[in-house]
Amino acid sequence: MLEHITGDIYRLIVRYKGSMGEMNSYFIQGDNGYTVIDTGIDATETKALWERVFKTYKIEKLVVTHTHGDHIGLARWFQENYQIPVYVSKRGYVEMCKGRDAKARKDRIKSLIKKHGAPSIPLKIKDESYIYNFEPDGFFDDNDEITLGNRSYQPLWTPGHAPDHYCFYQTETEVMIIGDHVLNHLSPVIGLWMGEEQNPLEEYFKALALLKNYPTRLALPGHGDIIEHLNERITDISNRHEHRMEQLIEIMEKEKEEMTAFQLTTKAYGPMKSFAFVSQFMATLTRLIYLEKQSKIMVKPIKGKSYYGLPEK
Repeated sequence: MLEHITGDIYRLIVRYKGSMGEMNSYFIQGDNGYTVIDTGIDATETKALWERVFKTYKIEKLVVTHTHGDHIGLARWFQENYQIPVYVSKRGYVEMCKGRDAKARKDRIKSLIKKHGAPSIPLKIKDESYIYNFEPDGFFDDNDEITLGNRSYQPLWTPGHAPDHYCFYQTETEVMIIGDHVLNHLSPVIGLWMGEEQNPLEEYFKALALLKNYPTRLALPGHGDIIEHLNERITDISNRHEHRMEQLIEIMEKEKEEMTAFQLTTKAYGPMKSFAFVSQFMATLTRLIYLEKQSKIMVKPIKGKSYYGLPEK
């Protein structure tokens, strides 16, 4: 059931229907049992897997990298049904409190996509408020140290994919539990999933640069394969974003008129065909916000919508 990764660290692949289809949960062995990192979504098949786990392994505590539903989804269930202590970041608790009001979140996202020109994106926002409606047993913050298994790890705030995202770094072993900040074969979506118009891509670039200060032998991501060459992967992801932003500027140069984020998404990715378009739209929007803040493009409000174009010469 558990796959040995290195030293005292094991991986459980939690599989489920839809979205990413699977998530990596990490088990770090200690004298008092295993510390578990992340749970997967709240679903019948994930609960069945974890029920088998609890029959076989002693779990000391659960630590959450960030509060997206595929990582914190069963935290409340762990706590209520198995009395497993749950630890989240202080920033994560703020996001949990927002997530408890599903209607407000859905209204914010609908308002956001309307402002940016989307007529009818297939917005299937599941009401996950119940997964956030509990009180964690403990919190961690930027300058803390947190014990995972028997070792001390440094929490590193790495916003972008999520405003409350944390990685955990172990100095002696040079292991980084990296969550969804960097993935091996996919570029994590930088979106505005709470419907709040911010500049997460700028934060993401800064957080990518931060990780280059930590010599890393192995990076353990929340999805997909283990990363052995972290700095190279960081460079690849950064270059991919730069390429996509250059593409948006080229579209603006060709079209010679202001366009909404929705229009630019269809130009960059093609017509809206599936729910995957939501991620493409979010990625485009956060790139446009970043470019506008960098003064490389301009935004113009017209009849309640935001239109993007090149700066006037």
